[in-house]
Amino acid sequence: MEYLYPDIRPYVSHSLAVEVPHVLHIEECGNPDGLPVLFVHGGPGSGCEEYHRCFFDPEVYRIVLFDQRGAGKSTPHAELAGNTTQALVADMEAMREHLNIDKWVLFGGSWGSTLSLVYAQTHPDRVAGLILRGIFLCRPREIEWFYQEGASRIFPDAWQEYLKPIAESERSDMVRAYYKRLIGDDELARMAAAKAWSIWEGKTATLKQNKNVLGHFGSPHTALSLARIECHYFINNSFLAEDQVLRDAHKLKDIPGVIVQGRYDVICPMESAWSLHQAWPEAEFHVVADAGHSATEPGIVDALIRATRLMPQRLA
Repeated sequence: MEYLYPDIRPYVSHSLAVEVPHVLHIEECGNPDGLPVLFVHGGPGSGCEEYHRCFFDPEVYRIVLFDQRGAGKSTPHAELAGNTTQALVADMEAMREHLNIDKWVLFGGSWGSTLSLVYAQTHPDRVAGLILRGIFLCRPREIEWFYQEGASRIFPDAWQEYLKPIAESERSDMVRAYYKRLIGDDELARMAAAKAWSIWEGKTATLKQNKNVLGHFGSPHTALSLARIECHYFINNSFLAEDQVLRDAHKLKDIPGVIVQGRYDVICPMESAWSLHQAWPEAEFHVVADAGHSATEPGIVDALIRATRLMPQRLA
């Protein structure tokens, strides 16, 4: 069994102004002359955590982490204006140029897998490799499953708490009902909705409930950006054409790739990872038999660390 590398601190941080009013928080860790890897966090709106630095050998990798628009330490917090998939892809290119990186490995889970795939399909010549977890293709049926009906049958107890902020008359379209509250002027209602939305995700993220994961999702700072930005994306079909990621999967065929998927992932069910694997058969496909969605699951950690250790050899 593989484990995370020891805690590591950034050797430099950057503030990169992109489209007004957004300023991105970026940090670099590890070996400044190593293989560049970009950690692409989930959500959208979740932000990076300290343990995210620890999936990579710091002697081998130049580790770059960034908080996407409105998330984490990027400002303004929870901002929706100018927050689109295309804008985030442009931000990643701006960062690559700012950091003087020719090609990099992308490492992303959940929404981070979506954004990594869209970036790679847009700029395949700038991607050395892809390591992806908990595949999310942003299709309407995936949103329906998790936020309307499906996952509710597996976690009916947690679902009751998710329902509470929404009047019964509005529950036929939970995403739209939440969006109304999350962009509303009532600050108390906005935060109550944000925490209920975010904690629903935290309670379903792991095979066995994890207090650290729940603490992250329950934090008011994280909950507000995660709920507002996720809801904003989902109400807008994630700013993607229908089946866009699968449609453009042929553009990935020359990029070394690894897909890691928990068998019991309730947030991003395995169907999506399987569909991606069928469309991109060149990628390695690893199913973790005893894991859910979170990158903290022991089996997921093991598979991801193995992937980051082997990627430099594959590229060499």
